[in-house]
Amino acid sequence: MALFSSPVLRKISVLPHRYIQTSMAIAMLIALQTYSLHLAAQASAAPPDVLVLSNGDTLHGKLVNAIDGKVTFHSEPLGDVTLGWDKIKELHTGGSFAVFDKNVKIHGKKGAAALPTGTVDVANKSVTLHTENATAPAPIPIADAEFIMDKATLDKQLYHHPGFFEGWNGAATAGASVVSATQNQYAFSGALDLVRVVPTASWLSPRNRTSLGFIGSYGKITEPAYTIPTTPPTFVPAVVTKSALYHAGAERDEYFSPRFFALVQAAFDHNYAQNLDLQQIYGGGLGWTALKTPQQEMDLKATIQYERQQFFYSSANENLIGSTISLSYVLHRKFVTYTQDLAYIPAFNNPHAYSVNETNTLAFPAYKNFGFSVGTLDSYLNNTPLSEPPTKHNSFQFTMGLTYAIKSKY
Repeated sequence: MALFSSPVLRKISVLPHRYIQTSMAIAMLIALQTYSLHLAAQASAAPPDVLVLSNGDTLHGKLVNAIDGKVTFHSEPLGDVTLGWDKIKELHTGGSFAVFDKNVKIHGKKGAAALPTGTVDVANKSVTLHTENATAPAPIPIADAEFIMDKATLDKQLYHHPGFFEGWNGAATAGASVVSATQNQYAFSGALDLVRVVPTASWLSPRNRTSLGFIGSYGKITEPAYTIPTTPPTFVPAVVTKSALYHAGAERDEYFSPRFFALVQAAFDHNYAQNLDLQQIYGGGLGWTALKTPQQEMDLKATIQYERQQFFYSSANENLIGSTISLSYVLHRKFVTYTQDLAYIPAFNNPHAYSVNETNTLAFPAYKNFGFSVGTLDSYLNNTPLSEPPTKHNSFQFTMGLTYAIKSKY
C-alpha cells in the first residue's frame, strides 16, 4: 500500500481502464501512420539514373541534360561529367524528361508545353521516351535528339520569369596605361555588355531580349611648364591634351516569331574629340534574326527615332528626326568570340546631320571566367561644328584590357 501513498499515484491508479486502452491505441495509430508515410516516401522517390559507358563502366546518379550531342551526368564521387554520345553505350533515367527532336519545329510556349515527358532509355544509338498518359513517341536517333531536359527545368523555363538580377550574360572589360617622362600621360578604358534572353534556355524560342552596353575611355597628356634660358627668360605654360569618349545604350526586344521582333532603344554618346557634349537617341522599330546557329548569330534592325545633339558650341545644337539601320553579329569559336556592331544613323529633317558607328571586339578566354580582349570603336559624325583647331569628322579608338565573363546560373 505504500506504493500508492502519493496523491498523484493514487489518482493514476484509479484511472479508468478504458481511458488507458484508448491512449495506447492512439499512440499506436500515430506510430503506424508515421511509418507508412516513411515507406510511401521511399517508394515514390525515383531510382537513380544509370549511365553505362562504352567501355562497360557504370555510373549511378542524375542526368543533368543533353545538349547538342554533349551529355552531362552528375554522380556523387565524380561530380558533373560531360561526355559525347560516342562514349555512351546506354542511359536509363528514373525521373521525367522531355526530348527535343531537331526535325520537329516547336513554335512558342504552347508547342513546348505540349511535348511529351517521361522516363528515358538510350540504347543502340536511339532514344526511347516512356510516357504515362499518352502514346509513346517513336524512338529518336541520338543524332536527332538535340536536347534532353528534365521536366522541372522545362517548366521553369516555360512558366517562370527570372528576376531583374538573374539571367544576364556578358562581359566586363577594364584597361589602363600610365606614362611618366618628359610628358605625363594616363588613359583608362572600360566596357560592360550584358544580354538577357527569356527563356534563358537556347532550346526554346525567345520571348524577349534585353541588352545593356557601355564603352568608354578617358585620357590626358600633360606637358609641364618650363622656362627657356633666353634673355630675358621665356616662360612656356603647361599644355594639357584631353580625350574622352563614352557610349551607352539599352534595348528591349519583344519577339512575335522565332526570328522577328519589335524593339525600343535608347543611346547616349559623348565625344570630346568631335566637340560632342551629349547625343541622345530614343526610338523604336523592327528587327529580324537573319542568321542563327549555335556558333553565330546576325540581327538586322531598323528604327524611327528622335535625336538630340548637344555640342560644346550651342549654336550647332540639333533636334533631329531620323532612323538607325544597324547590323549586329556574334561569332563563337573555341578560343575566341568575335562581336561586330555597325550602325548608320540618317536624319530626315537635316540630310547633312548623319553619322556612322562601328565596333569590333575579339575576346579570348584565359582562365575560368577571365580572359583578355582587343577592340575598336570607329565613329563618324558628319555635322561636327566649325572650331579652331578644326574638328575632324572621324574618331577612332583602340582598346585592350582584362575581361571577366559574366555567366548566368538561372
